[in-house]
Amino acid sequence: MSFSDLGLSEELLQAISELGYEAPTPIQAESIPYVLMGRDILGSAQTGTGKTASFTLPMIDILANGRAKARMPRSLILAPTRELAAQVAENFEKFATHHKLSMALLIGGVSFGDHFERGKVLLQDVKILVIDEADRMLDMGFIPDVERIVSTLSKMRQTLFFSATLSDEIKTIGAKFVMNPKVISVAPPAATASTITAKLIWTHFKKKREVLRGLLQSEDINNAVIFCNRKRDISTLLSSLKRHNFKAVALHGDMTQSARLAALDEFKNGESPLLIASDVAARGLDIPSVSHVFNFDVPSNAEDYVHRIGRTGRAGREGKAFTLAVPNDDDKKLVKAVEELIGAPIALMENAITDSDEQANVDNASTKQKYKSIKASNDDAHQSKKANAKRNEHGELRPVAWTGGNSFKDADHIPAFLRSA
Repeated sequence: MSFSDLGLSEELLQAISELGYEAPTPIQAESIPYVLMGRDILGSAQTGTGKTASFTLPMIDILANGRAKARMPRSLILAPTRELAAQVAENFEKFATHHKLSMALLIGGVSFGDHFERGKVLLQDVKILVIDEADRMLDMGFIPDVERIVSTLSKMRQTLFFSATLSDEIKTIGAKFVMNPKVISVAPPAATASTITAKLIWTHFKKKREVLRGLLQSEDINNAVIFCNRKRDISTLLSSLKRHNFKAVALHGDMTQSARLAALDEFKNGESPLLIASDVAARGLDIPSVSHVFNFDVPSNAEDYVHRIGRTGRAGREGKAFTLAVPNDDDKKLVKAVEELIGAPIALMENAITDSDEQANVDNASTKQKYKSIKASNDDAHQSKKANAKRNEHGELRPVAWTGGNSFKDADHIPAFLRSA
């Protein structure tokens, strides 16, 4: 099947061709015809399957045939993160090059309420509503905000509701927004892309950074995303990699929007091939050529594993994903949860398993030897000082610094704090 079989306009097909796309992905092939028909969609597709284009492409054709009014947008797309919102905006810009359509990106800084409650944005004319990454919206507690925004829209609209998974809870939430939807699911829940080779490495906690550096040096890496569970660990790992002459940038939720965009640009243009990120970036990055993903920590939420490694192996390309785990109860439980979710064990990386007990013994032996050496050195120094010390008239050992005089009657050897002014 080709894009020309989906009912898209000649202008849009030209833009698609100029961008080098040849055939639609499964989610695009199934969704686009129904969106063009005006049907509501309840869609599920794993990350990296071209889901964003499955709604931006038909929306461009629909909007091109309508008429715009000042301050009254005809479509509204809600996304959980700034990065994902920016990705959607980029899709519109690159696909709408042969259409005269305007687009606005609203992110951070000013609340959505400030925009429409003060009359800057009027939503009464919205004809198409897109709720993207609904499961992430749920995880982040945004569903009440989505409901409030949607309550200001006209009931006469088309709604496209997308989620990485379609659990019973997500279907219940979706039912609030869609009417008689076409249900589209192109992948089983929590499936990982077949283009990704995933490996699991058990290692000592103190060895994680060393193991990561070894992988970065041994793998043929074009660029890579390294995920950490905690923001403070991102800064620590960034400093460590820079000390070892790796070029890397960080991305997490506490950064300003300008800093986040600057980091993404540096990563996208290849200036820094390593991006150390929190899960805020897991679903918002659209960089087809990411060759590797490293989970420096096993994700606390098993579903995040699928979204993290989904940053690689996109658009039919091959990708590799490595997960570093510590052989303690917490990581063992997290790994087990991931493997149960994806329905298969993560392959162990050969010759990379660290026996933590053996390592601990080696560390203890090394520490004991080091202690013995230090003790021997201190004993030698103590004996040397005793040998150089002299006894006073009462047979008492006196410090070397005092040996020039026999008593405090010698003014040159009276401690400064005892001397008279």
